[in-house]
Amino acid sequence: MKNWQYTLYLFILGVISFITKEVVTFAMLGIILVTLNNIHSTLLEIRDNQKKG
Repeated sequence: MKNWQYTLYLFILGVISFITKEVVTFAMLGIILVTLNNIHSTLLEIRDNQKKG
């Protein structure tokens, strides 16, 4: 996914969390999404480095 898609997804989750008053859940989901995105980027980097060498 692209950055604008992540932004849209987080915005939708944010609106839903404020309506349902689940702000803590929104914060935890945000942390999880950022962590998974970093892991994915790292794995792509490792894969690209292995293909080159």
